Amino acid sequence: MAERRFSLCRFLRRKKKKEGPETAPAQQPEEAEQPQPLQEDPGRERTQEQDRARGHFRRAAQACLTSLAIRRRKTRITPTEVLAQPDPTPSELKAHPEVGTASTDGTANCDSAVTDDGTNSNMALPELSTEADGATTEGMADTESTPVQRLPDAPSRDVLGDGAVSAQEATEPDRDTEQRPPSVSQMAWVKEEEEEERADVAPAQQPEEVDQPQPLQEGQDSGADTDSRPAQSGNDALPADVSEENGVSDAKQVPAFVRNVHQRLTASTTPEEKLLAEFLRVTDEHPADAVVTLLCCASSCDRAAAIMWRTITSSGRTVVKVLPELLCVMEDWPMHSMSTSDGDKTDVFALAATRVIWETLQMFWFTESLIEYSPRLLMALLFQVLISTEQTPEEVDTFWRGCREQHNLPTQPNRFAVLTIKALLCHLECEEVVVSMERKRGWDTLLSADTHHYAVGLLAREMRRVSSPLCSRITLHLLELLSREEPHLEVFTVAFLVEVLDGLDMSDWGGSILQSLSRHLRSECPERRRLALRGLLVLSQDPVMADGVQSLTQSLTELLWDADGELVWMALSIFINEVQDRGIPISTPTALELAEALQTLFGYDNIHVQLLSVHLFRRVLKLVVEEGKQPLQTHVIQSLLPLFFLSHDENEHLADASWEVLIRALRFLKRRDLKNLLEADKPWRFCDCLVESEKKRVVEFMWQALPHLESPQEPLREAALKFIGIAAKYLRKGQEEDELITEVIIDTLQGMTADSPAISRLAAETLKIIKDVHKPKPKPTPKSKSTRFR
Repeated sequence: MAERRFSLCRFLRRKKKKEGPETAPAQQPEEAEQPQPLQEDPGRERTQEQDRARGHFRRAAQACLTSLAIRRRKTRITPTEVLAQPDPTPSELKAHPEVGTASTDGTANCDSAVTDDGTNSNMALPELSTEADGATTEGMADTESTPVQRLPDAPSRDVLGDGAVSAQEATEPDRDTEQRPPSVSQMAWVKEEEEEERADVAPAQQPEEVDQPQPLQEGQDSGADTDSRPAQSGNDALPADVSEENGVSDAKQVPAFVRNVHQRLTASTTPEEKLLAEFLRVTDEHPADAVVTLLCCASSCDRAAAIMWRTITSSGRTVVKVLPELLCVMEDWPMHSMSTSDGDKTDVFALAATRVIWETLQMFWFTESLIEYSPRLLMALLFQVLISTEQTPEEVDTFWRGCREQHNLPTQPNRFAVLTIKALLCHLECEEVVVSMERKRGWDTLLSADTHHYAVGLLAREMRRVSSPLCSRITLHLLELLSREEPHLEVFTVAFLVEVLDGLDMSDWGGSILQSLSRHLRSECPERRRLALRGLLVLSQDPVMADGVQSLTQSLTELLWDADGELVWMALSIFINEVQDRGIPISTPTALELAEALQTLFGYDNIHVQLLSVHLFRRVLKLVVEEGKQPLQTHVIQSLLPLFFLSHDENEHLADASWEVLIRALRFLKRRDLKNLLEADKPWRFCDCLVESEKKRVVEFMWQALPHLESPQEPLREAALKFIGIAAKYLRKGQEEDELITEVIIDTLQGMTADSPAISRLAAETLKIIKDVHKPKPKPTPKSKSTRFR
């Protein structure tokens, strides 16, 4: 009996060769299923011999199948079961004689399989390889040499590009074959898609097979469902009023429809055009439900989900609606909580949305839509790099481990986010930024939580250099983020913002930027204060922002007492920019606060801070209001000696600036006598006159000179020793504060014996002067009586 059947297969092959001489035999599918009455093909006129031959074949095939008495089980096989089961081996096939060999024949490439209940289900068969189609001769194949090839769940880009049907193709009616009517079965769609991929044959030469009703065979369940759609249960089952013809009529049906589409694409080796078109329509109408549901049922973005996301990206209108939903998920770390229309409250991983963005960037077609959302997308990715570096919960780590194993992704989520940033920049035509960041090791710097904001600043500078319009869009988005006062976003958003401020029109954005920076200036976070000062330093150079920056004087003055030298330097720079070439008077309270702070900065251990403080003090003396000059004199007198010591600094710029400001201070105090002594190059006479005229400040002067005894610069140590020797004779005996400073100075001088010979000798002389001054006077010797009465 089997020989008769094989002969029928050979007969069919010869007939096929006669009917289609232009098609290779290995590419023609063989009808191994139960024969059905063929619908007359309107695209081609058959000869009488051909019709007669087809009639003979149908009758012979029916007689063959009846004689074989094929048994059919009444249970259905779902696509998930088919994918989960291993491919049958030849030994298994021999052990079950009721299974026909036609279902495993590699050359047959059947469009549908004879299921257990007599229904046709193309989705129950795995896709056969091209090699298996051409591996046999005369209709018989060695099943051991033709293994079944299955598509992986997570295809590479090549698989997505070649094997998946895009939504653009699914929605184009003018294809090589005419659009199929709704009544055409899914089995016929798959067959037509396979025939369209073969040799270029005119549409009129492609017969369209339509399933015809058949009488029930023996052993077939009379209640069997002839629909080729896979069986579904639970939440994945479509409601009764949802069909491919009617579509989704209620928002509550969207989650179930999306799950069903994903399940069908998972089981099917070839995407269904009509199903993808309906999915695109539903997603366009209900983007939130579609996005969240698809992220829940395919969080790792498997092959079926990639096809669905690719379908979405084929429509620019739908992409614009879907991207905001993905961004909402990405910005909510580590999980995004959202309820779908059917009440599903399953949380979605933020990394799942990033995974989708990565896949989307591999096949994005609408650059305009991407540019519109690029600022928000870039900031969301930068946030993920930072937050995934600082904290990665256990559930996120488990989820990412699964994604990494399935798709060969980077080991750490933060590295994957960086990879996605690079892909985004390439789509935005900023490849030069990617290369420059790589050359400057900016990407590695981005992966550290401590240096993340520095890398963001570098990225901003490179982007501003390459694309100024893009930076303008990003700046608008940053201002929106800063207005929300979201602490987790503030540091790196300000880090990006301050790098692009000098290229912006402050007449439009200055007020908003100044408000945001002033809030960060009062923050307790040192990094936020540093970034705010950098921004204000840029704004202070713009005349339009002069009044706005001046309103922050109080906050900037407080920063002059900060222990961080960089913060102090930037605050001084902002003050100088404000008063430079401007005749705006300085109020009395501000002048007093600045003079007090600047006096302490004269002895700062940073040369830049010292130089800026000297310059700013000169501006204060010049611009203070008239009524503030009298209260300011006390601070000016206290600054004379520090300025005198700075005039002996080895740095010529600092020494010259200090000398000029010292002369101006004496003019401010109207001390012409002291000024003349300095100009006559009599510095030590100047010191003597200064101490003599300010005897009540002798102890204060001594404390100001004391730190310079330990200065690394020898000229400063020498000047301090000479001044102490001059001022020591004005110290008062018996006063507690005078005695205290004397003891401290003596201890310091005794420790300077190991200094240079000149300094050691000068220190010894100064020590002797102090001891002589404070040497107690001997008591008078009483006279004897004999002498008294002599």
